[in-house]
Amino acid sequence: MRTNPVKEKLRNGQPTFGTWLTLGDLYATRVISRLGWDWVTLDIEHSAIDWQQATTIFGAIADAGCVPLARVPEGNHHYIKRVLDAGAWGIVVPMVDTVEQAKTAIAAAKYPPEGNRSVGGGMHSMNFGATAGDYRAQANDEILVVLQTESPEGVANAEGIYSLPGCDAIFIGPNDLKFQMREPDGTFPTDEEHEAAIQRVIEVGKQVGCPTGIHEMDTQGALARAEQGMQFIAVASELKFMTEAATAAVEEVLPENVALDVARY
Repeated sequence: MRTNPVKEKLRNGQPTFGTWLTLGDLYATRVISRLGWDWVTLDIEHSAIDWQQATTIFGAIADAGCVPLARVPEGNHHYIKRVLDAGAWGIVVPMVDTVEQAKTAIAAAKYPPEGNRSVGGGMHSMNFGATAGDYRAQANDEILVVLQTESPEGVANAEGIYSLPGCDAIFIGPNDLKFQMREPDGTFPTDEEHEAAIQRVIEVGKQVGCPTGIHEMDTQGALARAEQGMQFIAVASELKFMTEAATAAVEEVLPENVALDVARY
């Protein structure tokens, strides 16, 4: 059975870099997965992607020699079971604010006795190049569990969440964190306040020995976060890469036509 190189790098204190898939397109997935990323995450939380698409995409990523991950819509047993049985090598769970939410997500990703994941399916084992029996015997050691900190409550509960057995890494959603930090009148936090919350996550992660990460929109930001000690770092998405390159071309040949704000992606 194939082993998960991302889990190994995280355990060894090394940074890992990946990107986000939002289009649900098989051709784009096959290209992105062969470029050398440590991992690629299919965003099922915010993209209109069905289960058949997801299964095909996970298989394409795994066959390319990359690690397929899934950001689930919610950290419950139903979604986590479905993406893992569909062949994802790990999960990214949004909006984990409490220890109980974290425990629920971790348990859903682990077969008994460590968790309560249901036993079934065969697509999962194919993506690991294993028999179903070997997969079930070793999956608890190879499946990656990444929990997201995206709110002041999540930051406040960081130590309890990050200390849980089975939590392999923490991932900050910077946009959600910024919106969750808004005042009742809608005022956004200052850049300094937002960064202070991010630094608190890094600090707690180092204290308890849990790798942390974040989504950055460019390589300079990603490398800067790695310098700060983060290890699970996303760089943009296939949509942003496509939009930026296409917009740059249009700016050169048809500058009067440029109207799309690529910063949205």
